[in-house]
Amino acid sequence: MKQTLLIISVLLFMPTVTLWGQTKTIDLKVIETSDVHGHFFPYDFIERKPLQGTLTRVSKYVQQKRQEYGDRVLLLDNGDILQGQPCVYWSNYVAKDEPNLAAQVVNYMRYDAATMGNHDVETGHDVYDKWIQEMRCPVLGANIIDTKTGRPYLKPYTMIERDGVKIAVIGMITPTISCWLNESLWQGLEFQEMVSCAQKWVKHVQEAEHADIIIGLFHSGLEGGLTLPGGIVEDATQLVAQQVDGFDIIFFGHDHQVHNDMIKGPAGKYTLCLDPSNNARNVAEATISLTYEHGIMVKKEISGNIVDVRQEPIDQQMVSHFLPLTQRIQQFVERPIGRFLSTISTRDSYFGPSAFADLIHVLQLQITGADISLNAPLSFDAQIKEGPVTVSDMFKLYRYENQLCVVNMTGRELLGHLEMSYDLWVNTMRNADDHLLQLNADSRGDQQRLGFKNYTFNFDSAYGIDYEVDVTKPDGQKVSILKMSNGQPFMLDKTYRVAMNSYRANGGGDLVTRGAGISKEELPKRIVFQTPLDLRHYLMQEIERMGTVSPKAGHNWRFVPEEWTVPAAQRDRQLLFKE
Repeated sequence: MKQTLLIISVLLFMPTVTLWGQTKTIDLKVIETSDVHGHFFPYDFIERKPLQGTLTRVSKYVQQKRQEYGDRVLLLDNGDILQGQPCVYWSNYVAKDEPNLAAQVVNYMRYDAATMGNHDVETGHDVYDKWIQEMRCPVLGANIIDTKTGRPYLKPYTMIERDGVKIAVIGMITPTISCWLNESLWQGLEFQEMVSCAQKWVKHVQEAEHADIIIGLFHSGLEGGLTLPGGIVEDATQLVAQQVDGFDIIFFGHDHQVHNDMIKGPAGKYTLCLDPSNNARNVAEATISLTYEHGIMVKKEISGNIVDVRQEPIDQQMVSHFLPLTQRIQQFVERPIGRFLSTISTRDSYFGPSAFADLIHVLQLQITGADISLNAPLSFDAQIKEGPVTVSDMFKLYRYENQLCVVNMTGRELLGHLEMSYDLWVNTMRNADDHLLQLNADSRGDQQRLGFKNYTFNFDSAYGIDYEVDVTKPDGQKVSILKMSNGQPFMLDKTYRVAMNSYRANGGGDLVTRGAGISKEELPKRIVFQTPLDLRHYLMQEIERMGTVSPKAGHNWRFVPEEWTVPAAQRDRQLLFKE
């Protein structure tokens, strides 16, 4: 499938007479991947079955374009490549002294430039600094500033020349990293607001480099997301296109959505903005046609496509090249670590207590000794079947490389946290026919919301307390905490040790800040425990220690009134999962 947008034409008036043979047209092709998340090979190391899309198909598609356009093809990656499939986890943390697999793949495919994504930063300095050193193409980050020098930590831009055309690629990352990740992962760095940074570097490449084409490569979604003081916006691509003149094309990502848009800038010129979504199912592709008369550019035409590569042939030579490594990774993911006595599914987690969510709660409490656990569904529709459990199943149980933290919270703060969570999660039902969940039909094709109004990774439930969620009450008044699950009274003014992932403990999703009312400055003082390694590592370790696990729903909370919520849950489940 190809989505084709209209063509931009920029005519430059030249008071000369064009003679036959003095007109030259140069055609360029620029291809972008973004949010690949370790989807390199046509095999899903989590589900252990063939995988659609992947960079092996992108590689074949790029080869075809290189045959057609020669060296006038540019290949760009837009970050979030170091997290997702077990193959990158294995390279980052298990075989970490060997060359990084993500760098090897990028080098094999001959990328011309790349940026970092927030999930790349999440791997920590040891991993991403090594990855950057091993990359044969520049990794860009104009707004990633070294606090010691005040200068960009990475190259702010790169200049690429093709057939005499000077192409500037300016890279940036979403600047709200500090809202999600512990400072230890990005120590010595700060992330600047994108609009002013873009203005600075566009001016530089125009004046110092005399760029013919200026391309933005932004790991930042189209619009929205978090907004921080100082005009710092998570998804700022649209703002940059609207407020900064000079970009011909902005390739972007981070929001896992397909975009093919023309955005009007302050001087009336349109910028082509392309986002291929995630997991190497699509590529974003721009075609640039430049016409020169007497060596002077007089016409510039730019068009954009989103190209579905899921049915492209696989680059078998690439598969063969990496086969020794993928065989080792397959052995790693197939290692048995325990046995489950029942099947668990994330589907149950949206409608009440579930064996899937509560297994993580129980393990978090066992690992930390905390009083209460908080946890949200991180995969929309994951299942671990009864029987032997392997390393690959741990990537279904826990999707991200978050750490495990314990945070001191008062009972009142915990209540505020849960109120905000359920306000994002459930509807305020006016009658028995209303939806239980906050759904949005327009987001069904969105790879992050998948039919919900809000992100499911912010739907925190709690374990260790008994409570009810009255969906007939207004927002902020739905949750009633009845008691501690051990029978002791729950007290609003008492401080509890609460287990949660590091994304949440650092303010991710705003639940501990806006919901619980703990200031961002106060949060580091509240974290009393943090694991040195990722949470998945400790969950796996605990399951290995237990050997046989009987996952069960704790039934410590419920939606009420049940005469409304039970039928409503069945209706919404049918809408979401067709069951």
